[in-house]
Amino acid sequence: MAPLIDFSQPSLWISAASIAFNPTFWNIAAQQEYYNKVITKLFGGNSRLGCYALAVTIFSLGIFRDYLYNEALAAQPTHDLLTSPLVKYSAIPLFLIGNTLVLTSMYALGVTGTYLGDYFGILMDAPVTTFPFNVTDAPMYHGSTLSFLATAIWKGKPAGVALTVLVAGAYEIARTYEDPFTTMIYKKRDEERKKGGAKAL
Repeated sequence: MAPLIDFSQPSLWISAASIAFNPTFWNIAAQQEYYNKVITKLFGGNSRLGCYALAVTIFSLGIFRDYLYNEALAAQPTHDLLTSPLVKYSAIPLFLIGNTLVLTSMYALGVTGTYLGDYFGILMDAPVTTFPFNVTDAPMYHGSTLSFLATAIWKGKPAGVALTVLVAGAYEIARTYEDPFTTMIYKKRDEERKKGGAKAL
């Protein structure tokens, strides 16, 4: 009986490494920016330009991660359960929902809101509560996970399902750092505004 996942394929491990690396990288880069202004200094003190550079880097790493994922799946065995028409075509709504969540959240947040602008001191006036944030509190992460799963199902690859679990886990770990940190940044901003208002009175 053929194995569900061929662990001997280097491409599987390379894909797994890239999935784990991406959120680790952007969290380290963002925190270095917040505390030491590392990226802003690289761009001559222009924080907005630094944020755009980080955005391009994160986006490019995401494209490369997706390429490595597809390369890994190409070398993996398929399974009959995932290739039945009923299961295969369930990937279509998953892919549509996933991409809708990702694209609409990017539209709602803008470039700086999407790509960690708050670590650069580029803060939004108020939290976004419209779609898709009224559906899920992490639409980009949940949408991306659904897209990975949809790809795995469409191609009939159990290895893709396993890598999708890794994607979900990597995002959840990232959120344990990002969510409290973002809350702290905005709380600090609100406290400074209150102090400023009190001084004005």
